[in-house]
Amino acid sequence: MEKPVSGSAMLGQGVLRGLNLRQEEVERTLLMFLVYTLASVGLIWLELSTVGLFLDEYGADKLPWIYIASAGMGSGLGFVYSSLQKVFPLRQAIVIIFVIMAIPLFLFRWGLGLSDIKILGLSLQFITLFLMWLWVEASYVLNDLNNAITANQLFNIREIKRTYPIISSGFLVAGVISGFSLPLLLKVVGLNNVTLVSGVMVLLAAVILFYLSQRYGQSFPDSTRWTPEDEEQEFSTRNLKGPVLGYVIPLVSFFVLAEALYVLVDFQFFSQLEFQSDTAGASGIVSFLGIFEGILSVAQVLTQWFGSSRLVERTGVFVTAIVLPVGVIILGTISLIGGITGIFSVFLGFVILRFLDELFHYTLIETTGAVLFQPLPDHVRSDIQSMVNGVFEPMSTGVTGVLILITLWISRLIFPESTQTQLQSEQGLMFVGLIILMAVVWLLVVWLIRAQYVSLLVRSAERGRLSVSDIDMPQLKRNVVETLKKPGEEADKRSCIELLSQLDAKNVGETLVPLLGSLSPGLQRQSLEIMLNHPNPAYLEEIRAFTQGTLAPEVLALALRYLWLTETSPDMEQLRPYLQPQVDPVVRGTAGALILRRGDREQKAAATNTIRRMITNGQERERVMGVRALGEADYLQGLRLYLNDLLQDESLRVRCALLDVIASTHLEEYYPSLMKALCYRSTRDTALQALVRLGNEAIPLLIQQASDIYKPDLVRLQAWTALGEIGTTEALDTLIGELMISWGTTRRNILRILLKIPQDTGIEGVLDRVGRTGVEILIEQELMFIGQIYAALLDLSLETPILSDSEDEDSDTFDPFDPFDPVVPDIHAPQQLLKRALEGLEIDAVDRCFLLMKFLYPHSSVQAASFNVQSNSSSNVARGLEIIDNIVDIAHKRALISILDQHSKLEKLQNLSDLVSYQPMKPSDRLRRLLELRHFLSDWALACCFHVAKSSRWSLTAEQALMCLRHPTGFVREAVLAYLKIASERALIELLPMLQNDPDHLVANQVEELMIQLGVK
Repeated sequence: MEKPVSGSAMLGQGVLRGLNLRQEEVERTLLMFLVYTLASVGLIWLELSTVGLFLDEYGADKLPWIYIASAGMGSGLGFVYSSLQKVFPLRQAIVIIFVIMAIPLFLFRWGLGLSDIKILGLSLQFITLFLMWLWVEASYVLNDLNNAITANQLFNIREIKRTYPIISSGFLVAGVISGFSLPLLLKVVGLNNVTLVSGVMVLLAAVILFYLSQRYGQSFPDSTRWTPEDEEQEFSTRNLKGPVLGYVIPLVSFFVLAEALYVLVDFQFFSQLEFQSDTAGASGIVSFLGIFEGILSVAQVLTQWFGSSRLVERTGVFVTAIVLPVGVIILGTISLIGGITGIFSVFLGFVILRFLDELFHYTLIETTGAVLFQPLPDHVRSDIQSMVNGVFEPMSTGVTGVLILITLWISRLIFPESTQTQLQSEQGLMFVGLIILMAVVWLLVVWLIRAQYVSLLVRSAERGRLSVSDIDMPQLKRNVVETLKKPGEEADKRSCIELLSQLDAKNVGETLVPLLGSLSPGLQRQSLEIMLNHPNPAYLEEIRAFTQGTLAPEVLALALRYLWLTETSPDMEQLRPYLQPQVDPVVRGTAGALILRRGDREQKAAATNTIRRMITNGQERERVMGVRALGEADYLQGLRLYLNDLLQDESLRVRCALLDVIASTHLEEYYPSLMKALCYRSTRDTALQALVRLGNEAIPLLIQQASDIYKPDLVRLQAWTALGEIGTTEALDTLIGELMISWGTTRRNILRILLKIPQDTGIEGVLDRVGRTGVEILIEQELMFIGQIYAALLDLSLETPILSDSEDEDSDTFDPFDPFDPVVPDIHAPQQLLKRALEGLEIDAVDRCFLLMKFLYPHSSVQAASFNVQSNSSSNVARGLEIIDNIVDIAHKRALISILDQHSKLEKLQNLSDLVSYQPMKPSDRLRRLLELRHFLSDWALACCFHVAKSSRWSLTAEQALMCLRHPTGFVREAVLAYLKIASERALIELLPMLQNDPDHLVANQVEELMIQLGVK
């Protein structure tokens, strides 16, 4: 009886579903969210207090120098961060980074009070404030980088998609908390002491991060970061050219302009704030900034959680990308007009611009940014993304700082006699104009990206990693139309249509129907086949006009199907002319099938006669088309009588066509024919597709076939493959259920099938049903099995035979060997065979471990690790182990690495002590122990066990011999019989009469020879 689920548990599950989290991810996600929030609160307090102090003491005209200096600071600290990981293990490096971020904050408090001390003409207070601002910018970079790297270690690539949006929202939540709390904090500790409180907050985040690094130590590599020798040159040696280069240039410009626009608005916002706050002082500036930050962060949180993804889904990537530049142009123009006419101040305009830029820069631009990198090839995408974030954006900040200085210099030349107030206003208007101009250029860059974006997607459509949310559908359709209209390779056009069908299958007719007349017959056929998956009555008239032209028979047949299957009240009499013998069999068969489906009694009779003549015709093509017509008909009437004959038809094409008919018409009495066809090479592929078409209806048949251990492995594999291709929830449930209880070849086959299901459906299905914990349990099972193999290899390597085993035999063993025969046969060859078999089992188990890891970690990384570990080169093995150390975070990672490393069997077994308790045994005892695990052994290893027992004269239990005598593999039964001849002739004499009719002729011959030798009748 199941325990009732409590209300609180149901509420908790509802919350997790709402957050799109799994139970095993909750603790890590919340702790990382807390780390990000605490550190961000401290940094935002520090930033706002630094801005207030700097503007109050020295003004905004020094800000361009900060922008220029910060350009090098970000890249420099990135280098420091990278170097730190080479010195310290990652679990230590991430904590040290936070400590490094915090220490200067305490020193800054000391420097703020030293306004009288000057160095090179600059007061120490000015230098401190200058460094504080730089440190704020650098700390933001380090905080984001540290949290991103830590999250990537704590979560695998599939978990990060669910958890990182929650973790990253910690910065937005921190903006709300720090903004509204800052005025109160100023009253409690004072402005100069905010740096101390900020340092404490960063250290609190470091403490939680330290706990995380210890609590989930398996997620972090023990060694320092390893970098391939050629990795640094990897990007520089790649040549970007053609469409990729044409896309990369505007893509980089997009992010450079976004950063430049942000810096311009930032500078003028602070300049106007300084000018407006002459009487408020530093505390007044900081309080205003705190309230502004709090309101802005609330808007950012709401936009990020509820607006960004919905806007992308409904309007597309590029409409979302132009929201910010269009908004800047509109608001900038209004501000420019208002500033010139005096309707409102330039300051108010920049407050609104700052709000808009901050709101959309960290929500919409961040949301669409990752999507814009999608069309790039996999091997350059990450490099370009790193260059944009780590080099071009900081460089853009520095260049913009220089541009600001130039603009300020020009303004003083143009308005030399203006007062400070007039100059401030005039400079503000100049910067508004510059911002509007830059936003217009940004729009042009977005247009250039859009022009290349979809064409690049079409060229790489075979990667199959795109979804509707990744692209701009209207632009995709325009590109498809252009590609199909222009002269070009038909293969490219076919890929273009295929991509469109994958991303917008229901509305594909909107694009393809107007183009049908201008396409080649092959493309017409492909288009109609895709449209038939989602027929739309809106295109009936256009399709009807299309059929009036001269069409290839296959195309005309598809067009007729579209017309008469889509219309609600079709006139089936119009199909009568297509039943004439002179009409092509493809069209004639289609017309007959349509009439059988929707015609009246008289029409159905005429169609039945037509199809009967086709399936009994002497020409193969007539019979094939006639049989295919049966598959499209709902009512076969008397045509069923011919099915048995058609199953025996001399033509393979006819028999294969009939298998499709059985599936499409759900003829249950012929399902055994489908299963039988799966066993023959000539009909296997067709039978497989027919079973897939049956969907859930075929699951019981396939399970029966796949679970039958007496069926050939290839046939069982085809049954598992069909379940994977069916891909329904029920089929996945079946596969995953079998995965949890299967072993050896069956488990390996199921794992590979699940990994091959498109769109990672199989992977997500496994993680949804058994979770990460379930996958780790399967890996642990493999490690435990490997431990048993090592124990057997160690114990069975003892070459001194133990001949006194019979002294402690249990009552269920066969008669012991004659004790008077001290001669030991040559056991070297059987033991070596067993050793090779067991080593083969180890290789298979390791292979299954790598397959299981692909459910948790990126395929490419796991594949690279597997390739290197299996190399004979020690350097390659070390490289593979380093990859595993960096990506794997299972509880027994150390044991897994030990198994893959080049250690002795005993050392590996000792490292598996948490999973396998090893006690040395006598060889005969170990062999019996190995046979207790017979369900996990391969057929050859099992046979070798009996050959070793026979050669060494070790007795086995009755259960072990009898169970293996029923083994489906013939050479295992042969090995058991050979063992029994030596071990117990009496038992063998009783068993031989029951084995005379063994299905394996080799075993049957062996039984016959033994019966003659032993005189058994």
